[in-house]
Formats: sequence, structure tokens, C-alpha cells
Amino acid sequence: MGKKASAGRPNPEPGLSPYQREMRNRLLAAPVLAAPEPWRRVVVLAVGGLLGIGFASHPGTGHDVVMVVSHDGHGLFDAVTGEKIARDRDPAPEDSTPDTAADLSCPGLGPIAGRRVHIAGLYGGGLHTTTADGWTVEAVVPAWPHERVLLSRDGGLPHAGRHGGDWWHIFHCDHSELRAVGFSPAGQTLAVATSSDLSLWTRSTERGH
Repeated sequence: MGKKASAGRPNPEPGLSPYQREMRNRLLAAPVLAAPEPWRRVVVLAVGGLLGIGFASHPGTGHDVVMVVSHDGHGLFDAVTGEKIARDRDPAPEDSTPDTAADLSCPGLGPIAGRRVHIAGLYGGGLHTTTADGWTVEAVVPAWPHERVLLSRDGGLPHAGRHGGDWWHIFHCDHSELRAVGFSPAGQTLAVATSSDLSLWTRSTERGH
């Protein structure tokens, strides 16, 4: 009788398998490292109330530019130099956040005015997680809610390979909420956006001025 009565109850969540425990421990033990060459960190920008980001190409320089949408308006930054290019502190209400558009986009500003930019972040959407030449980025959560951002090349995700040789733990989100992680469409910029800041890496050889 007892067995029949318990048969209708859902089984408790099973524990981690030995493989899962090993993977979790490997991720927890991996310190944050600088991204490998040819990547270089450009800037860490404090952006309070960040909601999302999107990429476009500067029509004059060809550089990747990053559009940032926050509670304080819209901003546009050069992803190679980190320079702020344009700012709109008071966008029209219908364009202030991407959730008002079916494609999660906002109007561009400054040199990309007249275009719409797809924004990934709080309201959904996503950035590229791979590049044409084999780089991959992913967010993992071995200890919820603190997410870790991992960069790898040639399939060297943490399931195999050496930390610091095949994959790198480049960002630990332990103080705010992760909004978006990914590459620009051209694959030259890597961005990690949280609710409080934006971190950019580039592999462009141009340093700007």
C-alpha cells in the first residue's frame, strides 16, 4: 500500500551526476583571466539601469559601435576606442525602450541616425555567440545567481581542454544582473552588459586616438 501511495508523488530532483559535479567544480575553481590575444579589453563603462545593447557599424570609420539603452536614455560608443560618440538623454517615449517595437529595436543616434538597432537585454533578443573563425562565448551559472562568461576557441569549451589555453573565464557577474553577452556581427567586438556596466573587448588593430 505504501509503495502504491508514493508512486503517484513526483520523484525528488536527482542529485548531480559525477560528470556534472566535476564540471561544476571545474567552473567554480576557474579564476577570472584576461582574454587571450588577439583580444584586448577596451573599456568598462558604468551605466546605471542598463536595459540592453546592440551593434552597428560606423559609416565613416567602419568601426563597430555599441548602442546602449538605459533608464537614462540612449548612448553610442566606439567599440575600438571606447569613446562616447553620441548621447540622447530624452528619447521619444515610443522609442525609449526596445519592447515597444516588434523586432526589439530602437532608433539609432549620431552617425547611425536613420537606422534601427536591434537591442538585446532585459526584454529579450540576443547577440552572436560565435564568430566565423571559431571563437565562442557563453554564460554559465555553476553557483546561481552569479553568472560567469566563458570565451573559447576551436570548440575548447570547459567540457574539455585547459582553462587559460582552450577556454577563459573572462567575466564574473557577482554584483549585478547579466543583460547580454555576445559578439558584433563582424566578430571584431565582444561585449558583456550587466544592469550596471558595459565591458568591451576588441581585436581590431586600430587604437584610434
